[in-house]
Amino acid sequence: QVQVVESGGGLVQPGGSLRLSCAASGSTFDTYVMGWYRQAPGNARDLVASITSGGTTVYAESVQGRFTISSANAKNTASLQMNSLKTEDTAIYYCYYRRQYSGINYWGKGTVVTVSS
Repeated sequence: QVQVVESGGGLVQPGGSLRLSCAASGSTFDTYVMGWYRQAPGNARDLVASITSGGTTVYAESVQGRFTISSANAKNTASLQMNSLKTEDTAIYYCYYRRQYSGINYWGKGTVVTVSS
């Protein structure tokens, strides 16, 4: 079994920054994909950013240039640096982890990000 734990989040003013962290443990994989989805009230859960074990990154168009995902210099970990936050970034952010090319995601419990003045 794989356990996924995320941390970070909180309340920040528009234009501010936050950093999320995520770590997978247990029966982890040699090649994997991990990252974050987010879900705002009434909306679907959408991909924010992902990174593979090889370092390949993908970003949603809405966060391109503002958010940066990295591997945090350790296997099975990832960090999401969120800059220039907007009110529309307010959501629950869920970290996920899966074996590369697998369709089965392991999810964290989610962390709340609120961008408000």
